[in-house]
Amino acid sequence: MKRICVFCGSNVGTRPAYPAAARELAAELARRQISLVYGGGHAGLMGILADATIAAGGEVIGVITEQLRVLERGHSNLTESHVVATMHERKAMMARLSDGFIALPGGFGTFEELCEMITWTQLRIHSKPVVLVNIEAFFDPLLAQFDRAVEDKLLRPEHRAEVLTAATPAAALDLIAQWTPHEGGKWFEPPRP
Repeated sequence: MKRICVFCGSNVGTRPAYPAAARELAAELARRQISLVYGGGHAGLMGILADATIAAGGEVIGVITEQLRVLERGHSNLTESHVVATMHERKAMMARLSDGFIALPGGFGTFEELCEMITWTQLRIHSKPVVLVNIEAFFDPLLAQFDRAVEDKLLRPEHRAEVLTAATPAAALDLIAQWTPHEGGKWFEPPRP
């Protein structure tokens, strides 16, 4: 485990526990010598996470589109920065660079990125763990929706089980360290035309 991709909000939110969790995760990443891969922005929880990781002596790799570089004020002090053309390229590069995924609280972008990585695990596009850090029960409604999908037989229990949850950033990193990949989990690179 060398690099972890973190999805989180481009806003800070109203609860002090959210930025505190971003700072705690940054400290844990640096302490464990795990590089941060994230969306490259300088706003909100993303900015707090990146700044705190840099301050703790950690490596930070940002992947951002040109559009978001302007909207989310792209971070200018990263170890490595990649500007890509589309959101699809952004997610694919973040996934390719990472050994696992952690979600902190966030909005639509966080949910979308998180669900895409879960789907890629389900489809065996990659074999990488996905962990939600459930700060102040933020993800409880989403987890309840996943459980409802299992109950209604729209989602298989074994696929639901691949979504891991942790109460703290340290516990999330511990879960990732203990992850046992499923069979055949190699990155699927579609043929180029």
